[in-house]
Amino acid sequence: MGKVHGSLARAGKVKSQTPKVAKQEKKKAKTGRAKKRQVYNRRFVNVTTTIGGKRRMNPSPTAGP
Repeated sequence: MGKVHGSLARAGKVKSQTPKVAKQEKKKAKTGRAKKRQVYNRRFVNVTTTIGGKRRMNPSPTAGP
């Protein structure tokens, strides 16, 4: 059998250390046709052309100074 990375005694250590932050109230997210419309407008209607020219869906960070 394979070895376990670290002892199981430390399982969940970071999650238990992290301070609890209460969830914030948000507006109800749009669903169905309205969400598709929102995404279409975001992607194709009010696009801002970048330096590279083409807009990518999930761009990696560009190498900068």
